[in-house]
Amino acid sequence: MKRVSSILSMLIILGVIYWSFSDLTPPLPKEKTTLNTDFSLENALHHLKNISQKAHYVGSEEHKNVQNYIVKELQKLGFETEIQTETAFQKKWFSATTTENILARLPGSENGKALMLLTHYDSNMHSSLGASDAGSGVVTILEGIRAYLAKNETPKNDLIILISDAEEIGLLGAQAFVNEHSWTADIGLVLNFEARGSGGPSYMLMETNGKNSKLLTEFLATQPNFPAANSLMYSVYKKLPNDTDLTVFREDADINGFNFAFIGDHFDYHTAQDSYERLDRETLLHQADYLTTSLNYFANSDLENLNSDEDFVYINFPFTNLLTYPFSYVNTMFIIASILFLVLLFFGFSLNRITIKGVFIGFVPFLISIILCGGISFYGWKLLQIIHPAYVDILQGFTYNGYVYITAFVFLNLWVLLKTYKYFKKQDKTTDLLVAPIFIWLLVNALICIYLKGSGFFIIPVFAALLILAIAIFMNLQDRSKRILFTILSIPTIYMFAPLIKMFPVGLGLKNLFISGIIIALIFGLMILTFDHKKSNWILKFCGFFSIIFFGYATYTSGFSIDHKKPNSLVYIQNPDDQTAFFATYNTTFDAYTAQIFKDTITKGSISNAETKSKYNTTFKHYQQTEYKNIISSAISIEMDTIIERKRFLELVITPKRKVNKLEFITKNPLTLNQFKINDALVLNGKSYTVDKGTFLSYTIANTDDELTLSFTVDAHQPLDIILNEISYDLLTNPNFSINPRSEEMMPMPFVTNDAIIISKKLPF
Repeated sequence: MKRVSSILSMLIILGVIYWSFSDLTPPLPKEKTTLNTDFSLENALHHLKNISQKAHYVGSEEHKNVQNYIVKELQKLGFETEIQTETAFQKKWFSATTTENILARLPGSENGKALMLLTHYDSNMHSSLGASDAGSGVVTILEGIRAYLAKNETPKNDLIILISDAEEIGLLGAQAFVNEHSWTADIGLVLNFEARGSGGPSYMLMETNGKNSKLLTEFLATQPNFPAANSLMYSVYKKLPNDTDLTVFREDADINGFNFAFIGDHFDYHTAQDSYERLDRETLLHQADYLTTSLNYFANSDLENLNSDEDFVYINFPFTNLLTYPFSYVNTMFIIASILFLVLLFFGFSLNRITIKGVFIGFVPFLISIILCGGISFYGWKLLQIIHPAYVDILQGFTYNGYVYITAFVFLNLWVLLKTYKYFKKQDKTTDLLVAPIFIWLLVNALICIYLKGSGFFIIPVFAALLILAIAIFMNLQDRSKRILFTILSIPTIYMFAPLIKMFPVGLGLKNLFISGIIIALIFGLMILTFDHKKSNWILKFCGFFSIIFFGYATYTSGFSIDHKKPNSLVYIQNPDDQTAFFATYNTTFDAYTAQIFKDTITKGSISNAETKSKYNTTFKHYQQTEYKNIISSAISIEMDTIIERKRFLELVITPKRKVNKLEFITKNPLTLNQFKINDALVLNGKSYTVDKGTFLSYTIANTDDELTLSFTVDAHQPLDIILNEISYDLLTNPNFSINPRSEEMMPMPFVTNDAIIISKKLPF
């Protein structure tokens, strides 16, 4: 009977885990949509296939084709469209370009604030097909607004559609709209659709300069069918340097909004594999559910004032979608839990159901298990990177077999936990073992009360554990009955935290597996009475067996294939000043593609001044000197160089003599620019712009650009030592080179300058 109760408990746990994940995303419909007023997955996929045929980054021919397609589709729906063309600059990334935003507006019946639907249409440079990021957002809006208009209802609020440009190179389209367009003042709320992978649930993240209670209340009022959100993400997100278009609306215009973004299958993010075929259809439906429910509600609700002076804790919870309560409850709930804990300790000691010696001994396995699970997960991943060095070249930090590794480490952590507690199997009173976990959880919650109240839902498992402790102290139930009862009482804990165990390594990379390991150890401690640590051999063997199986399968799938392409990189760097040239790569390991270049005189390290700005500040890993090709570079014309009193006035024009994609300016000395203009667009409203050294401008040449004009004022005694890196993505097609193309099992490495010719030279000041 004990074995039956243990098996039943395990089945309940596995069932709740499955339930917690299945509640996060909608299933695919069994039949096609027939109602014209419903969101049609088929229609959305038709659009997606058309706009994700090729990479469509800023300045590419396909970028203009995708723009034209979106404009025509909006016009078919009856919208008058506008292309907003503005030069924009973003100080955080030192980036600029001439943006081309797609705008449309549907007038409402009243004069309240407008609702904006936002996403972007540019793909990441230079090889990403952009199906998920953010083609999924484009087609969600196109099909969602079509279904809405089919109802023949006039919204109370104006609906503004912004399909922004140049998001991938620094949120520049959003910057141009917020700073330059008159419609900005009309907006009350923004719904932004984004992606950081190609699958998984879409999470709701709020952007607000204030508190979240009104936004959260309004979000719940939209009645989303599959809300996926928690206030831990909200609190962490507010502390991090955010980087979506919506951030610009919040920071520069104090406009509130919601991000709806998915992060699963992170290995496809910004790669040539971000394709129509690989976008998860359930994920697209999840985005559609957010849009349709939100649009139907916010199109007719009051958007005048969504600011509030109170924050809410919220978390996915069984049967309620989201459990919510004010931050102000967090301290109170902690105090109540602490008092209940002390009361139960008093009765436990008085009734001899727990012992002082047993309680102190109980701290040993719990603390050891936390250290072991965190340490094994952290160093285990480090070891795997040594065994599989090609993993380091997957810059997203999440490998193709990443989900297998997560599963393997979960079973390994459970095996470690069971093995650790097995050493204490002779302990007479198993109830003693529950005291230490509750105490440590209370300490964690004390820190949460001070530093991170968005994690206030961590107190809920403590209340469940206190109820379990009370039953163990005051009731004499049979072991098999207690085990099943305690498992049932732990359902909310499992439901809330199972998705978090997966979310951290998926969203932040496998280097953060240790966070999942620590969470598993913490939860296991609260559920210790569910497991019969005296007779848990079969569970121990089960976890050990499946850990070996999944690690073995991860090793078997550690290679690359047509569906799981190996990222690699190659650039040619030419320096006209000293007539030298090099090949360089960001790869730590070589393959057939890179090995054709890097053979004998390979040097480890980077090349001074040739580094270009990248998302993760990745540096070259190897370079090799090669033949100087004398590729023509841009003409540089100094139109003005005048000193008046203590100021030096400069204006220069860079005119490309071939197809160039980006111009990057690097200063070798501290530099302060005043009245800095890019194509007559004033940077930072004329404020001084200071850079210690390194990149101070990365200008992406747009389809509308023939040349780039820079003007600025510096101190007359300011030494100018500036490098211009001229970057073109034509290494594989330039007739000066004969490089064998990649095999079908390879793709360009994302996030870095790749397949490029870089001409690096000093400006003639």
